[in-house]
Amino acid sequence: MISRNHFDRRRFLQVGAVGVVGSALPFSPGTAAASHGTGRAKSVLLVLLSGGPSQLDTLDPKPNSPAEVRGEFAAIETAVPGISICEHLPKLAQQMSRWSIIRSLAHLEHNHLLATHVALTGRPTPIPRGGSDLDRVESRFDFPNVASALDWIRPRNDGIPTGVSLPNYFIEGPLTWPGQYAGFLGPKHDPWQINQDPNDPNFRIDSLSLQPGVTSPRLLSRQHLLDELNRNSTSCTDSGRMESFGQQQELALSLLTSDRVAKAFEIQREEAAVRDRYGRNKFGQSLLLSRRLIEAGVPIVQAAMGIVQTWDTHVDNWGRLKNTLLPQLDLGLAALMDDLADTGLLEQTMVIVMGEFGRTPRISTLPGQSIPGRDHWAHTYSGLFAGAGIRGGQVIGKTDDIAAYPVSRSWSPADVCTTLFDALGVSHDASINDPLGRANHLLNGDIIEPLYTGTIF
Repeated sequence: MISRNHFDRRRFLQVGAVGVVGSALPFSPGTAAASHGTGRAKSVLLVLLSGGPSQLDTLDPKPNSPAEVRGEFAAIETAVPGISICEHLPKLAQQMSRWSIIRSLAHLEHNHLLATHVALTGRPTPIPRGGSDLDRVESRFDFPNVASALDWIRPRNDGIPTGVSLPNYFIEGPLTWPGQYAGFLGPKHDPWQINQDPNDPNFRIDSLSLQPGVTSPRLLSRQHLLDELNRNSTSCTDSGRMESFGQQQELALSLLTSDRVAKAFEIQREEAAVRDRYGRNKFGQSLLLSRRLIEAGVPIVQAAMGIVQTWDTHVDNWGRLKNTLLPQLDLGLAALMDDLADTGLLEQTMVIVMGEFGRTPRISTLPGQSIPGRDHWAHTYSGLFAGAGIRGGQVIGKTDDIAAYPVSRSWSPADVCTTLFDALGVSHDASINDPLGRANHLLNGDIIEPLYTGTIF
């Protein structure tokens, strides 16, 4: 069960308005000094299907259920006897021997923002007293996402960011989805966020390019001068903001003086045939770019499909899935897995494909709409897992006849995050302190052992 912890409102205000100014928090999170985890993976690619895909219309079809539950799609057999998935995922069906499906993922949050925080951190979203779940957006009191937590316990200075998220930040109007960045660890540990379409012919990351006439030695010389100015800037030092600002400068400098990441973003270097295999769309090219970032050594890459809530199919669930979402997912994942397998990267890269929750078993039509869909449902949903020692060709977990609830053991986002950390070799006693000084173990769930052993329990 996931419980919600409320911060003391006075303490909440005392720590400071860091969500607005982006300053570093005035406390020192703790961590275990060593890593003794399983260490099966060097990188993790999280393909986040924001909005929540329907389990019934993707990985857990129920062809014998009533029409108002099973929906419009048929189920097809995969290359692994006994495993069926949606008819609009034919390439995935052919590659089923590489994948494990977990059909009993579950948690308690049916709200997009809160569920996204849970999915990316393995923790409930902190709600200050007097606050509303519906109003809850990101803040510097959030628990850090997995990439930020890893960056805290394994800081880098080689120009390779610990985490990169693409192709866009999850934001809609005044709402910014929590769990996307470092939260109370401060901006130094934020994942590097890409907000551009890799499918755009003019795609490039200008922040990774030095201005004409500025060489790496010249840039370093400028940095030494800036350091002297910073040390003599007592007003900034006294305000407590210099540390955060300096950390951002250090990150920018390390990126600019190392060309491995810059070259990874030169997606135009890929042959046209390779780009075609992934699909000439935002999602397909984001997966291709993710593969290039993994090749460059980025430990955690998060790729999404389009904008926030892309899979939020309250309306026209089957039309959107059939015509756009499932074909793009099927094509992009097939190309990604072929490339990872052919280069040997699949043995050291964990691939996770999931949304923040699933969709309701029963079909419904929103007021004022004529085309039906499915609503939010966190009681059970499905995900795909592969690589880094994971056994393919299996299904973990079972749901009832309408894919409403697990009838076997359920697995939480905390279990997914724990499995991810363990695969990256993070110590099982690694911890960080929250703004109230409470120690939080990073591996706060159970390792999903059936992924490796095939033993279902």
